Amino acid sequence: MELNMSMKQTQTLSPQMMQSMEILQMGSQELLEYIENQVQENPVLEMEEKYTGKDEGVDLQRKLEWLESTDAQNRVYHQQDSEDDGTDPVSNYGNADETEENLYLYVLSQLELLDLEPELLEAGRFLVESLNQNGWLDEPLEALAAGHGCGPEVMAQALEVVQSLEPAGVGARDLAECLKLQLVRRTPVNELAVRIVERHLDALSKSRYGLIARELKASPEEVRAACDVIRSLNPRPGTGFAARENLTYINPDIIVVSFPDHFELLTNDYYFPTLNISGYYTRLMKESDDSQVKDYLTGKVRQAKWMVKAIEQRRSTLMACAECILEFQEPFFRKGPGHLVPLSLADDGIRASLGWLFTWKSCILLGIVVLSVFFYRPFCKWLCPLGAFYGLCNKVSVYRLEVDQNKCTSCGACSRVCQMDVDVFRTPNHAECIRCGDCVATCPHQAIAKTFSLKKQAKKKETV
Repeated sequence: MELNMSMKQTQTLSPQMMQSMEILQMGSQELLEYIENQVQENPVLEMEEKYTGKDEGVDLQRKLEWLESTDAQNRVYHQQDSEDDGTDPVSNYGNADETEENLYLYVLSQLELLDLEPELLEAGRFLVESLNQNGWLDEPLEALAAGHGCGPEVMAQALEVVQSLEPAGVGARDLAECLKLQLVRRTPVNELAVRIVERHLDALSKSRYGLIARELKASPEEVRAACDVIRSLNPRPGTGFAARENLTYINPDIIVVSFPDHFELLTNDYYFPTLNISGYYTRLMKESDDSQVKDYLTGKVRQAKWMVKAIEQRRSTLMACAECILEFQEPFFRKGPGHLVPLSLADDGIRASLGWLFTWKSCILLGIVVLSVFFYRPFCKWLCPLGAFYGLCNKVSVYRLEVDQNKCTSCGACSRVCQMDVDVFRTPNHAECIRCGDCVATCPHQAIAKTFSLKKQAKKKETV
């Protein structure tokens, strides 16, 4: 019976490490939900709110006012409508205004103001209700008329009314019609742009200005100007309303506050509750005589401590990353987006900050890549200290290769297939042997076998 075995090295992460990585990748809202779920599942965890009742608004308002006074951008973000209606700025923090109009209500309100016949008004309402989120009609006019139960003539009149409303392009049935509805609203009407939209949209998408100019008998300059006008139009007039319907304010993890001479970084963990380990369960764990209860509480306490540590690790990691970004991107925070520095190794400033370490590591990497083209596993052969240690262990290894001298003909097939350049039939357990097993599978005489033995190899017979 032949025994074939192989060695494999794998790396696995503990559940705690996986939990830490998941927490690190969470946003503020996800982390808050995760904390609430863990508190419900783990009785040892206690969640202490940082604010309650009326103190919430007072403390948060004080914080927002301080930010407004120190940073111009914060004044834009947190001002909201407090100056107009005198309401508390905290009331709008975190959620969009639920009373804000959507596309349906916006178009319908205009339709209701028109003096229309009842039949035409009902057909218009049906069309408005049939609009998709882009402001288009997905179904043909005949199908819409049949669905509403009116004649095609009435539905055609209602469509003309709806298409005359705002936003321009609403009620269109395709892209060409949507763009045309917006063009005819402009004064003066660009007739060339209208003709391009009606007949040459495909050529426009491929930027074939010469073809369009020849077909419409216009100059290339006029065609380019008309195409620029078309590209400035909105092909989805309803998307702005859809975005407003789902508008929410994102709570940042890090807040950058600008001062005249420096920046300050603040962690936005105000909304995160403080996690504590329950003293009751801790005493119960120590005093209980029931081994099952003690084991259960010990595991829960260990899990809770690890979670608290992971959250704190997330906070420190975010702060360290923010400090690094602020160091490289200070011109961006001072002067605006036009001074954003790309964070890549091609940047001279980043390479200079890394200094000789970057150059040294780059040379090592380049050398290993070049050697890998000509040699098999050059790093493992000559540079890896772990490989050298394993090579020393080969001399006392229990897992060995054994050559049957009665079957071996010294043909050299095993040595030719060895990627580590080992003469297998002479020194089967060489220090550079990685036990890949290619020689065992290649030997035409089955003279090489994998064994578990402490005995030293017998002397190899001399080759003729």
